[in-house]
Amino acid sequence: MSNFKKLIGHNYIFNNLVNLYNNNNLPNKLILSGKKGIGKSLFAKHFLNYIFSLNEDYKYDLKNFQINILNKSNILLENNSHPNVYKIYKKKDNKNIEISQIREMNEFQNFSSFNNKLRFVIIDDLENLNLNSANSLLKSIEEPNDNLFFILINNTSSKIPETIKSRCIEFKLFLIQKDIKLIVNNYFNDNIYDEISKDFNNFYISPSFIISLIIFAKNKNIDYKNLSIEN
Repeated sequence: MSNFKKLIGHNYIFNNLVNLYNNNNLPNKLILSGKKGIGKSLFAKHFLNYIFSLNEDYKYDLKNFQINILNKSNILLENNSHPNVYKIYKKKDNKNIEISQIREMNEFQNFSSFNNKLRFVIIDDLENLNLNSANSLLKSIEEPNDNLFFILINNTSSKIPETIKSRCIEFKLFLIQKDIKLIVNNYFNDNIYDEISKDFNNFYISPSFIISLIIFAKNKNIDYKNLSIEN
């Protein structure tokens, strides 16, 4: 098994954020927006690994946009145990991100930074905020503590409060067709994308959806090569 995890697509925006960080101009409130399933959370994970691994062994390979899985920060991020990263997402049994989760984040915000490194709050699927949690978040991002950065991940199919959006710098992520094909083929380690029914790969469908479709079809013995959208 390879020791590397590659980010496919999004290279231009990734390099822009790297340059902002290297020049001490990284905005402390970012929104990563784009179609669901195109790798926005993965993008954030790669960016954090680039920053945290700079002075570690097996640091991020910026030339090839690759994480080395042996890197210490990668292991911590994978286990959701990095001391300088706080992630918020909708819990399985809840309808929304609750205000209690934002309050717990505020405690993290007030802690001292580990080894004086930057700290990051990641909020996945920003559209899952309810009115109370959105208002509480607004108070937090208006005056963030020193060395604290917010990365808010939003699916463009859902609207987010303008009060939050107006206080952030938005980066719009998207994938072109050849990147979708590469991601799907890379996942299965096979040239499987061209075998999919033209009904699917002629449309802009996220790689996450296509991968799930193929896995489902294989598990159910469905012929995905001739499967139509109507079916």
